[in-house]
Amino acid sequence: MEFKDYYQTLGVTRDATTADLKKAFRKLARKYHPDVSKEADAEQRMREVNEAYAVLSDPEKRAAYDELGRGYQPGQDFRPPPDWDAGFEFSGHGFSRDEAADFSDFFAELFGRMGGAGTRHARAGFRMQGEDHHAKVLLDLEDTFNGATRQITLRVPQTDAQGRMRLATRTLNVKIPRGVRAGQVIRLTGQGAPGTDGAPAGDLLLEVQFKPHPRLRADGRDLHLTLPVAPWEAALGAVVPVDLPQGSVKVRIPEGAQSGRQLRVRGHGIPGQPPGDLLLDLQVVLPPAATPKARQFYEAMARDLAFDPRDQGRA
Repeated sequence: MEFKDYYQTLGVTRDATTADLKKAFRKLARKYHPDVSKEADAEQRMREVNEAYAVLSDPEKRAAYDELGRGYQPGQDFRPPPDWDAGFEFSGHGFSRDEAADFSDFFAELFGRMGGAGTRHARAGFRMQGEDHHAKVLLDLEDTFNGATRQITLRVPQTDAQGRMRLATRTLNVKIPRGVRAGQVIRLTGQGAPGTDGAPAGDLLLEVQFKPHPRLRADGRDLHLTLPVAPWEAALGAVVPVDLPQGSVKVRIPEGAQSGRQLRVRGHGIPGQPPGDLLLDLQVVLPPAATPKARQFYEAMARDLAFDPRDQGRA
């Protein structure tokens, strides 16, 4: 996927004000609108102009685009990193994936899920409840086992009096419930947009995702872990300890286990009703033949076992 420089498309600088963007858009619309343009590629150019303006005229999308696109050049190969939008606070104004499909793949990949999810619309009447905001937050996997209170800082796009976009921040103390899982939403009542004429504020919806863990991977409430075992533990069977955030658990390795075999330890995943399971992918690790004695052991096995791992007919 190629990176798109929306500022270049509109012919404006990166510090362009709201008025600058609107002026540039109108100028290009007069030039490329298919109803009036004589340009051969007018329809395609107008789609590009509409897409660029849809992003840069929206403070939230513009802030996210600016943050993500630092250092990229037009046409350069581009892949957004995982959870690139974590920590941005968005309002409910956004595009569904179907609506985003009207624009380029670049746009749909970045903004197809931004806004709208879980948003409560303002109530009709003079007193209107504030709009819900939402943000994705990254937590440590350990937080889900006992619950925690974490200080979370969000970046909030705003437009100043001169029409220039800036990023403000706000910090909240958030109670993380025990057993929270990836994709779950924590609702903070009254932390969204303010209401009008004394109506209550909207809520802030925090979508939970987990930071990469050095050993564990969460899948729903299940936990996946690669468990190294010694050759004798795999061949003879053994009971080995496995360290988890909630404490150590002893796991029985069956006799004759091979690399790639998966063991399920029920109830030792993320807490819940019911709790998830722990899924262990066994990996047999060979000790190096780094000493004369170790080398003798390997030579004895090669001589006495007569084992050929490439023999397709072996039991």
